[in-house]
Amino acid sequence: MIMLGLLTCTAVNGADNVDSIKIKVNDEVFDVKLEDNSAARELVRTLESGNVTVNATEYGGFEKVGDLGFSLPTSDENINTSPGDLVLYQGNQISLFYDSHSWSYTKLGKIDNVDSNHLKEVLGSGDVTIVLSLK
Repeated sequence: MIMLGLLTCTAVNGADNVDSIKIKVNDEVFDVKLEDNSAARELVRTLESGNVTVNATEYGGFEKVGDLGFSLPTSDENINTSPGDLVLYQGNQISLFYDSHSWSYTKLGKIDNVDSNHLKEVLGSGDVTIVLSLK
């Protein structure tokens, strides 16, 4: 019984200690530094069960957006996004930005060390498949 309790605590605390995830677009893999919020922690808990694949479509000439297939907690605030930002929209969609925009989102994280031109090239002009995973 004590061992089960320890395993449960480890699993919960594990999600709290993860500060980055991987995001794969086409054949390119990026590191995403996560925000310290309930949405990012819940995303990590979900990824502990396996990768999440999102079919994302072009929107507005500045982002790719797609349905997660599940909801995460929101703490929306009006933010100015920049290339590499990964945000939660309406609780169940993610947006990956290759340009800037201002709207009410819950920020999940940001791709580390990416050039905006390279990111735009990788994301292309059409739909993409985004795979989120733990390191």
